[in-house]
Amino acid sequence: MIEEHSTASPVGSDCLLLGRYAERAYLEYAMSVVKGRALPEVSDGQKPVQRRILYAMRDMGLTHGAKPVKSARVVGEILGKYHPHGDASAYDAMVRMAQNFTLRYPLIDGIGNFGSRDGDGAAAMRYTEARLTPIAELLLAEINMGTVDFAPNYDGAFEEPVHLPARLPMVLLNGASGIAVGMATEIPPHNLTEVTRAAVALLKKPSLTTAELMQYIPAPDFAGGGQIITSSADLQQIYETGKGSVRVRARYEIEKLARGQWRIIVTELPPNTGAQKILAEIEEQTNPKPKSGKKNLTQEQQNTKALMLSLLERVRDESDSEAPVRLVFEPKSSRIEPENFINTLMAQTSLEGNVPINLVMMGTDNRPAQKNLKTILAEWLEFRTVTVTRRLKFRLGQVQKRIHILDGRMIAFLHIDEVIRVIRESDDPKPDLTAAFGLTEIQAEDILEIRLRQLARLEGFKLEKELNELREEEGRLNTLLADENEKKKLMVKEMQADMKQYGDPRRTLVEEAGRATLTQTTADEPVTIILSNKGWIRSRSGHNLDLSQTAFKEGDGLKQVLEGRSVWPVVVLDSLGRTYTLDAADIPGGRGDGVPVASLIELQNGACVVAMMTGLPDQYYLLSNSGGYGFIVKLGDMTGRVKAGKVLMTLKAGEKTLPPVPVFAVSLTNPDCKVLLASGDNRLLAFSIGELEVMAKGRGLQLMSLSDGIELEHTAVTSAAEFIVESTGKRGAEHKEKLRIQDINNKRGRKGRILEISGRLKRLSGADSI
Repeated sequence: MIEEHSTASPVGSDCLLLGRYAERAYLEYAMSVVKGRALPEVSDGQKPVQRRILYAMRDMGLTHGAKPVKSARVVGEILGKYHPHGDASAYDAMVRMAQNFTLRYPLIDGIGNFGSRDGDGAAAMRYTEARLTPIAELLLAEINMGTVDFAPNYDGAFEEPVHLPARLPMVLLNGASGIAVGMATEIPPHNLTEVTRAAVALLKKPSLTTAELMQYIPAPDFAGGGQIITSSADLQQIYETGKGSVRVRARYEIEKLARGQWRIIVTELPPNTGAQKILAEIEEQTNPKPKSGKKNLTQEQQNTKALMLSLLERVRDESDSEAPVRLVFEPKSSRIEPENFINTLMAQTSLEGNVPINLVMMGTDNRPAQKNLKTILAEWLEFRTVTVTRRLKFRLGQVQKRIHILDGRMIAFLHIDEVIRVIRESDDPKPDLTAAFGLTEIQAEDILEIRLRQLARLEGFKLEKELNELREEEGRLNTLLADENEKKKLMVKEMQADMKQYGDPRRTLVEEAGRATLTQTTADEPVTIILSNKGWIRSRSGHNLDLSQTAFKEGDGLKQVLEGRSVWPVVVLDSLGRTYTLDAADIPGGRGDGVPVASLIELQNGACVVAMMTGLPDQYYLLSNSGGYGFIVKLGDMTGRVKAGKVLMTLKAGEKTLPPVPVFAVSLTNPDCKVLLASGDNRLLAFSIGELEVMAKGRGLQLMSLSDGIELEHTAVTSAAEFIVESTGKRGAEHKEKLRIQDINNKRGRKGRILEISGRLKRLSGADSI
């Protein structure tokens, strides 16, 4: 490591420390990359290589009406005169400038294979041909009118333009993408008509804000169309800061078929996305390969595969020359909701994605900077004003030179005989003409060069007419140069004319919408969840399974069987009032022993699993604890994303939660629906379920008054007039007794009626128990 200890050099005054030299050299290299390769100019929107390509092709006469020539010939011209780099750099830039799926307004008319939106490369330059497109005239039409400066090329043999005299803000129309040293740019394309109207509005009223300019330019306009779903507020933030990203999705239509069948036809894709990329993503999900270092598919891969196969029957690419994008998606069943179908496809593939925006470019001050929308348009208008002023001055100079020549010819025409005599008799006629008629050397030289037929009477009338027209033009030019308002009117008129000639409708729809999210992460199919006494969990496909042969580990047994759907959440309730949420599809399947629940969730210390629940979010449950408190809760309020779970019921020391009891929603308003309770001292209580509250969490209301040391042990919900009490005698004999609700019906919070049994109450159940 070299350290700089002193500003004085120990070797001599001409010596430069290595650290400082490296810093300066790297900075020069960085600026060379920034200015010479990566960033476009705000003036003409071109990088140096693009500017050289356009200028070289114009110099070769390859305008839009000319016969195209081999691309190799154009590349050779570019490299030999202006761009001393590899031929790939020039040809790759040419290819991009000819791709109508990359540039919103292609500047080169490419004949042959110039690549495809699916990432296919262009043919070699010896096979393709090229010429300029008509819209390239927006950049080149005024190149020889004194509008821009020229600089020597790399060897000084030729000159090249420093800028192109862009008639419209091309930096916004076609955008740009590039990576420099320490900075990058991502400028999206925009619609020519919208940008022109915004530029005209800002020229007329410079105080317009970015938000006001967005009334003309609401969002980017991509070459391939698509739909921008980003909100207007976010778009405004992007255009005010010059940085952000927009969310773009494919455009599609639902095609109705016979017998209620349908399919999705995608006709437009987001930028940088091709049909083959979409097909590859779907293939990867429907036929996944184990990840590196793994022998088997992960649970997530299995779920994704099952989901895609349950929705998608087939997909094919029907794109051709008439339909550049046509992707056909056929669903597994016509009963699938189309919106759910396309939403899943967009969430799982590149049919929807983010497009970054970073408005970094070289400004009129020749410095790289990130600019907002107003600054870009203002700087371009400044450049355009200078360009138009230079063009007017150049034309004024031409007009004045021509007037000067014609004034001399008019003198000669009016004094033709005397002019002929002076020329005939003089050995050196130029100074004699100058002295005799007060001509300048330029006028005298012109008179000596003209043919005699140009001095005929008819030519005299033409001469006078041209002279009058030029004097009128001179007056107009002087007015335009002297009056800024008149100059602005001219700029507006020219921009509107270009807009009328080259403008086209917007391709990208701007319509705010929610981001496609995967609400269903697996196929919707019936599953059965099996929980053992020691907390081992597993799943099996289907319902109404014969579990008589289900094996458990030694000393373990069946605790609970839960039937549900693979797309439903599984809520695990522990004994300390906390709930944990699992995806049913993530629970291991097969005929093994399963896995411990504690390996899927972070079960709190001292807690054990009480029960599992599943269903739709609006499913109700009666939740209670051994302290005699409880409330009604929705399943949706029990779910959460945290692996450590969420606190649902507040408990006091020594209390524990009881298994939850499902409740129909209609039962909450049914006066015949009763809550049944049984305490450890064999007391029974029943009261109307309407006395309870629906809560999201908490301790709840007192359900039953308990004596010291006594706990609430059993709960049930029934709408029947009778219920069943199961008990165990002192010698282990089991008894069942049917009782009437009205015999124990009371109010919530009471102690209830003592059940006259010799053993211990084991279970409560109603005749209509859920």
